[in-house]
Amino acid sequence: MRVLFLTHRLPYAPNRGDRVRAFHIVRTLAPAFELELVSLVHDQHELAQAESIRTLGVRVAGYPVARLNNYAKAIVHLGGRRPLTHVLLDARGLVPSLAEIVRNRRPDVVLAFCSSMARFALEPPLSDLPLVLDLVDVDSEKWAAMATTASWQRRWLYQREARHLARFERQAATRAFATLVVNERESVSLKRIVPDAAIRVVPNGVNSAELRPRTAPTESADVIFCGVMNYAPNVHGVLWFAREVWPLVRARRPDALFRIVGSDPAAAIRRLASKRDGIEVTGTVADVRHHLWNGAVSVAPLMTARGVQTKVLEAIAAGLPAVVTSQVSGGLPPELNAAYRIADSAEAFAAETVSLLALSGRERRAVAAQANLAALTWDARLAPLHEILRAAARQHAARRVG
Repeated sequence: MRVLFLTHRLPYAPNRGDRVRAFHIVRTLAPAFELELVSLVHDQHELAQAESIRTLGVRVAGYPVARLNNYAKAIVHLGGRRPLTHVLLDARGLVPSLAEIVRNRRPDVVLAFCSSMARFALEPPLSDLPLVLDLVDVDSEKWAAMATTASWQRRWLYQREARHLARFERQAATRAFATLVVNERESVSLKRIVPDAAIRVVPNGVNSAELRPRTAPTESADVIFCGVMNYAPNVHGVLWFAREVWPLVRARRPDALFRIVGSDPAAAIRRLASKRDGIEVTGTVADVRHHLWNGAVSVAPLMTARGVQTKVLEAIAAGLPAVVTSQVSGGLPPELNAAYRIADSAEAFAAETVSLLALSGRERRAVAAQANLAALTWDARLAPLHEILRAAARQHAARRVG
């Protein structure tokens, strides 16, 4: 059975939340299906990773996003009804390539990752093929939430995107055989937009074997945040933590270090780096695990959080207890509940962080170890996807015969 998988990033290396889920989908589907991957790529380094996917036995094609050209197009579309996500995430040659795939290796089902790639599945040459949409989370809700805290200039833009994406999500979920989301919170959000959609919760997992600590527990007072550092919710959350929470932590633990680990730090994040204030900004790192293994506490101080924050799953699997906002907690699987603390005010967040810093390294590991990671393997979490894809293909074939 042939499956065509469309992704808005090449799912390698699995070093950010969207890539992690997409990579494990590829890894688990490749042995069971004739899998073909078509991805947008955002630079030459990303394109060069295609060979790592091919080693899994997957046919891969990557199409560079014309960033400057797409920004110019986005300005033209501001007055229209098309989501800007669809304008910005586009690549020359992609649609002709899809037509060639349909002619020569006609897929039995299309699996589209996120709303940005679903539009290709709704248009020729893929529009008459069965569709399974992995929405992951409800992007329109994310834009609406971001609008509530944005500057007035951005607020209009974010509200526009939320409105037009919600309309598209309704269209795509209505058309799809099944629409996947990562947790019940996203399912409830999507049902508000499209009550009659066939919505399935297919949660994220965690590769605990890879993340399990290789070193003895540390007695450091390092507080770790991991994430892509030009992503607005991450930037806003880290700035709030550094400005409002961190001084309260340092007042009680002058030895504490806040280490911000992640690629492409925005200028406002880079300006936080200060030995005097105990803040380090690493930028891109070769292996985030070493920072987690040498850390004491993980924090996820996000005020806008959709889906599942993979950074929290990975930190706990690496032996770190976490402090998170209620927005983050609402998307986490219950198997993690005992391994993190919830706080929303600056004072509460600082108190929970200091409380965990007061524990020994062994005691902190023990807190993290209370999570039931055995229930969260990627193979187990993604297992329902196999039958969903087969059922979509069967239904389409039956309708053609009928």
